[in-house]
Amino acid sequence: MELKKDRVPFLDVDVTALRVDELLEVLSGFLAGEGTRLIVGHNLHSITLMHSRPDFRALYERSDVILLDGAPVAMLWGKAHGRQTRSAAMAYRLGSTDWLPALGRLEGLERIAVIGAGAGANAKAVEKLRRIVPGAEVAGRPGEAWDEAKEEAAVAWLGEFRPQLVLLGLGMPLQESVLLRRLDQLPPAVYAAVGGAIEQLGGVQKLAPRWLGRLGLEWAWRLLLHPGRVAYRVFGEPWVLLGLLLRRRLLGR
Repeated sequence: MELKKDRVPFLDVDVTALRVDELLEVLSGFLAGEGTRLIVGHNLHSITLMHSRPDFRALYERSDVILLDGAPVAMLWGKAHGRQTRSAAMAYRLGSTDWLPALGRLEGLERIAVIGAGAGANAKAVEKLRRIVPGAEVAGRPGEAWDEAKEEAAVAWLGEFRPQLVLLGLGMPLQESVLLRRLDQLPPAVYAAVGGAIEQLGGVQKLAPRWLGRLGLEWAWRLLLHPGRVAYRVFGEPWVLLGLLLRRRLLGR
């Protein structure tokens, strides 16, 4: 299918609005083709980073698919593009854990690499993906205590394994930084930045109930479970983003 980027006017970003079946169609085309493809997602955290870090923006501008990962982003996109109801906009909200369980419906997917999370969570996620995609070769490398040596080793490992799909879950913005600086050294594949989805697939991090996701309230679930990690993103970062957007408008950029 032809990929089209839509603008989210207030947030000044472009997104690729897709549902699960549409993303699988895109992935099928990527697997049948050649070269490297990048899949990332936009939530308020990524948009804040995009407006404050030129390197982060450079990766998103290079990406082939930018999913609507956050509820506020999906709803603002919906208002700008004719999806006036919450449910119509939220149908296009696509976090990593929404599409990873559907990989078994993707023909021709034979080799998957999973990089990120602790050793236990990574191993459990690898086993889960082997059940989701029967017959595929799935291998993983933990991402804890990530440093230059581990990064070099991961690049070499990917060169030997030659996966078709790489799930990179090192957290934002580390995973994006790794992709940007190593892209020319990595073997051709589809690279997806999946954040905490490896821990969620491995059962280490509990997923929010689906009804909370439909209401756009997953942030409350994460705040309850991980207050120290999430509080700033929920209560502080939106004000930082607002300041960045106002400054961008005043400068006419």
